[in-house]
Amino acid sequence: MRLETFMPAPITNTAPDALPEQSSGGHPQRWLILAVICLAQLTVLLDNTILNVAIPSLTREMDARTADIQWMINAYSLVQSGLLLTAGSAADRYGRKKMLIAGLALFGIGSLAASMAQDPGQLIAARAGMGIGGALLMTTTLAVVVQVFEEGERAKAIGLWGAVSSLGFAAGPLIGGTLLEHFWWGSIFLINIPVALVGLVAVVWMVPESKAPTSDRPDLLGALLSTVGMTGIVFAIISGPEHGWTSGRVLLSAFIGVTVMTGFALWERHIPHPMLDMHFFRDRRFVGAVAGGILVAFGMGGSLFLLTQHLQFVLGYDALDAGLRTAPLALVIVALNLTGVGARLLLRLGTPVTIVGGMGLLAAGLAIIATLGAHGYGGMLFGLAVMGSGIALAMPAMATAIMSAIPPEKAGVGAGVNGTLTECGNGLGVAILGAVLNSRFAALLPAVAAGAGSLPAAVAAARTAEDRKAVADAFASGVQTSQLVGAAAVLAGGVVAALLLSRAERSSREAQAA
Repeated sequence: MRLETFMPAPITNTAPDALPEQSSGGHPQRWLILAVICLAQLTVLLDNTILNVAIPSLTREMDARTADIQWMINAYSLVQSGLLLTAGSAADRYGRKKMLIAGLALFGIGSLAASMAQDPGQLIAARAGMGIGGALLMTTTLAVVVQVFEEGERAKAIGLWGAVSSLGFAAGPLIGGTLLEHFWWGSIFLINIPVALVGLVAVVWMVPESKAPTSDRPDLLGALLSTVGMTGIVFAIISGPEHGWTSGRVLLSAFIGVTVMTGFALWERHIPHPMLDMHFFRDRRFVGAVAGGILVAFGMGGSLFLLTQHLQFVLGYDALDAGLRTAPLALVIVALNLTGVGARLLLRLGTPVTIVGGMGLLAAGLAIIATLGAHGYGGMLFGLAVMGSGIALAMPAMATAIMSAIPPEKAGVGAGVNGTLTECGNGLGVAILGAVLNSRFAALLPAVAAGAGSLPAAVAAARTAEDRKAVADAFASGVQTSQLVGAAAVLAGGVVAALLLSRAERSSREAQAA
């Protein structure tokens, strides 16, 4: 199949309030619509990090066990990641505005139920409901951005949309910590409700409806297979560090996930109207963006996991101070995207160069933190700024590459692919770099603490000041090694993605010339 098959086709809208005929600049209210979309996106992203600061309160007030806490956190991630492709397909078929409204409503209702939970089981169920709303919001927000912005401004719009992710990451722990100082733990969920209500009103009033012009039957089996398969894979990734990669539950979950996703791919190849067209994977632009997207998320998710441990266990900061000291990373990303630096460089340099440059900076930032930040915050601050610059360049370029490789009528599915990559990449980053950290840490432990499964256990086993110093040095060395491994993986991913994308662009130019 030739590359031209995947060139975007004009979208047809069937809703009464569908997008008007666009001028060269896109929808006339596109920037206000983007503000509404970012508000909806922020609702989801705050909840990804805000719960972590409430873990001590939930443990104390609900008498929650460790397993309960894990499910409170993981229920949201599992449901959201499992439903991303299905949610994107539903948005394309039934209307992106409708699904955006449904996502905000479900997220608000789930937040209210979570704030009123009386036991861990109720809170876990409420978090799962919030995950359904989160999946709808993660896919429809990006799909609407693609619809209302034309190609010239789309990179900047996606950059601003991506900057909200960083803002949500930075603001979540700070907002959560402030609320917990003055109110009970349920306030961290109640904060979502006014944001969701404002978002609902704004979406109904401003966001235009759009959907794919299709009359074919929905791919229900494909939706079921993708949901079960992705849930199994993500569950294995989440469970691996805690239960061991060779444990029965991890191997069984991974086997089920991979088997079902293989069945999903085979099913999608042999039906006339698939939910996710497998022919997309013949497009080097799509494959390159997919590979790079996973590794950007891998580097970002893994590095943030390591940063919090580096700040608390190596440099000695408490949880709130550690959160404040990771904020510069998010602030750099937000600043560069608000000023449009990434979008201008993307237009000037092209997608392959922008991606390899951004991922190179991300890798360099990780390496700087591993070396210069090993014994103080000054070197880490410099590394965070470099990392933020790289993420601000690479992430919007990746998202733009993925969405441009998929026809506009499949924008929801494209957003689902982008969200799925982010979820899997983050999980893999935490799992793999965490495994490198643990392996290096265990290998360097002094004999008196041999076999300790964590830093606190090793410190407790150490009998002398010299032993405790050896334990701390072993952990610091493990963090440094894992950061350098992450840097190497991100850099390699940037080179591979850039090569695939440059070849795809060259093939496209040759085909157009012919």
